[in-house]
Amino acid sequence: MATVAGLVPFTTIDYPGCLAAVVFFKGCPLKCPFCHNPDLQENENKGEMEWGDILSFLSTRKGKLDGVVLSGGEPLMQPDIVDLAHQVKELGFKIGVHTSGVYPKKLREMIAYIDWVGLDIKAPWDKYDTVCGRPKMADKVKESLSLLLTQGVAFEARTTCDPDCLTPEDILTIARELKVNGVQTYALQHYRTFKGDKHPPEQSAINQFFTVEALIPLKKLYPNLIIR
Repeated sequence: MATVAGLVPFTTIDYPGCLAAVVFFKGCPLKCPFCHNPDLQENENKGEMEWGDILSFLSTRKGKLDGVVLSGGEPLMQPDIVDLAHQVKELGFKIGVHTSGVYPKKLREMIAYIDWVGLDIKAPWDKYDTVCGRPKMADKVKESLSLLLTQGVAFEARTTCDPDCLTPEDILTIARELKVNGVQTYALQHYRTFKGDKHPPEQSAINQFFTVEALIPLKKLYPNLIIR
C-alpha cells in the first residue's frame, strides 16, 4: 500500500495551467543535497494519511479542481502507483507527476494515465551520479526523457540551481543537451533553504545562475524559459 505523506488541497503552481491538489508520497532512492523535501526521502512503510481518505477528499472536489499531482519523494517508487493513478483518473481528474525519471519502466506502465510531467534533470550527464548520490542513474533518466518525447506527453524539464553542485556553465550544458533531444520547455529553480539545511549557500552564489549574462544564452535556446 502506498505511503502517503500528505496532501495540499489546492495549488495553482504545481501543475501549469491547472487548479490542482498535490499528493505527496514517502520514499526516494536519490540523496540530492538540495532536496526540498528531505523528510520524504526515507520510506518508513507508514503513511501519514490513508489512500482511501485521499480518494474521499478528491471525490468532493469534482468540478472544482482540474487535476491531481502525484509528488514526493519519488511517487514512482510506490509499488502500486499505476493503480493509484488509474483510480484518480476514473474520478475525472487530469494527472500530473513530479518525478526524477529514475523509474522509466514504471513511467511507461502509467503513461496512459498521465497528462503532464515535471521531470527533474539534476545535472549534466557526466555529473549525474555525484549530484544525486546514486550510481548509474543518468541512463534511467535518459530513458524516461525519451519516453516522454516519443509518446508526446506534455512535460517540462527543470533543474534546481544548487551552487554547491552546479555552475552556470553546467546549466547551459544541460539546456543545450535537452534542446538537441527535442525538449521545448525548460525551467530553472532557485535553490531554497529547507528544514535541516546545515550549510546553505550565500545568496550571491544562488544569484549567479540568474544574472543577465547567464540567462541570455538560455533564453536564446528557450524563449519562454521558466524561472521559479
